Amino acid sequence: MPAPNRSQALDHIVVVLFENRSLDNVLGHLYRPEDGKDFDGVIGKDLSNPIPEWAEHGAERKGVPYTVATDMDSPNPDSGEEYYHTNTQLYNTLDEHNRFRIGEAVAPPWNAPPLGAAPTMDGFVTDYISTFTGEIGRQPSYDEYAHIMTGCTPKQLPVLNGIARDFGVFDHWFCEVPSQTFMNRSFWTAATSSGFVVNSPMKKWFTGNDAETIFERLEAHGRTWKVYVMEPMPVSFTGVIHFPRLRDRLASHFVPFAEFEEDAAAGTLPDFSLIEPNMLGGHGDYHPAFGRSFSAAVDLAMDNPSSMLAGEAFLERVFTAYRSATSETGPNVWNTPLLIGWDEPGGTYDHVPPGPVPPPNPAAPPGEFGFTFDRSGYRVPAIIVSPWVEPGSVYNEEYRHTSLIATLRKAWGLVTRSPSAMPRLARSTTSSRSPSPATRRPGRPSQRVRCPSGRWTSRWSARH
Repeated sequence: MPAPNRSQALDHIVVVLFENRSLDNVLGHLYRPEDGKDFDGVIGKDLSNPIPEWAEHGAERKGVPYTVATDMDSPNPDSGEEYYHTNTQLYNTLDEHNRFRIGEAVAPPWNAPPLGAAPTMDGFVTDYISTFTGEIGRQPSYDEYAHIMTGCTPKQLPVLNGIARDFGVFDHWFCEVPSQTFMNRSFWTAATSSGFVVNSPMKKWFTGNDAETIFERLEAHGRTWKVYVMEPMPVSFTGVIHFPRLRDRLASHFVPFAEFEEDAAAGTLPDFSLIEPNMLGGHGDYHPAFGRSFSAAVDLAMDNPSSMLAGEAFLERVFTAYRSATSETGPNVWNTPLLIGWDEPGGTYDHVPPGPVPPPNPAAPPGEFGFTFDRSGYRVPAIIVSPWVEPGSVYNEEYRHTSLIATLRKAWGLVTRSPSAMPRLARSTTSSRSPSPATRRPGRPSQRVRCPSGRWTSRWSARH
């Protein structure tokens, strides 16, 4: 194998996007003070949320402290993730007429905060009690709503936390929209959601999101791409979100995840690989159980219980396939970083408030619910994997989903022609500022990532 060259460290890229967890929820305990890291987690902080006076159970306690999760299925039922739920979570604003309402029953002004208000991050308990009541038909007990203020330790999620410690973690990566899945995934791949603020109704995505995608930009510059979808997921969320632009590529560029494992081992990965977990029944993701979160009238009984260990198992599968990419020609671990990301935090607790952002297109009218896209959602986990990344790296700069496109635009010369994407991209930090693969020498001793079996390890070869 030719000697690895760090100038080729970003010749290709693999991105896997998971669902609905905040940084505090799954990586908040990653580093302790004695580790000597500047990491904005939960250890050593006195974190809590107030209990609303109208709560039927436990209101006399006044507040719920942040604690370690006691199971791998929380929150169950699912927490609210739409725009109006996120408003309550970040600002503790809940319109009285929207109390206990979910889905289409929520009405204006959508629990929106006062103009210019700063996020207080103290409405997670309020929203969860209200959402739980709307989903189940009764108010939760203290123990039932207190688990919204919990997070997992490295022992509970050893795959995710092990990879984060062995490579690089971003502790200020924010999702783009204070809402749910489709909008944030659209920002990952198009730097806009065309004014959409919630997923429903689904039919709008088949006609209304006509923004240029990263996939088309790659093709215009002679680059290749594929979307790998975990089996047995029957549909690609990316394909649905960008259907107006990608309909003619669904049969050729959207393939089962098993092909990623084959392509990685053979050295035939495309320039840009996007991996989607199975996000529906029998999932392979970190998503909480969902069902009645869509409607108070219909219980879909989806993934209940919904253990995060399913996400751990798929991440191990992804990482195992990635580290098999050692072919002497074509994409391999030395020229292909792996970015592990999330779409949005899904209503799980985080303590770091998001800041203002420029709208994707300042000249565009407000989007759904009158939202102007001038403030982002809150933190999600993000990890960069490459032999060139110094073990234990922590990147404190502020990043967002559009940082991916901004980085590829710079590294690969993907010239931006669409003015609609430029304002948000111009403010998006590129990875070249800190986590560019440039610090670990190929001859460095192998690194190990502990997994549930206690025997599985990753070894970065020092072959030249």
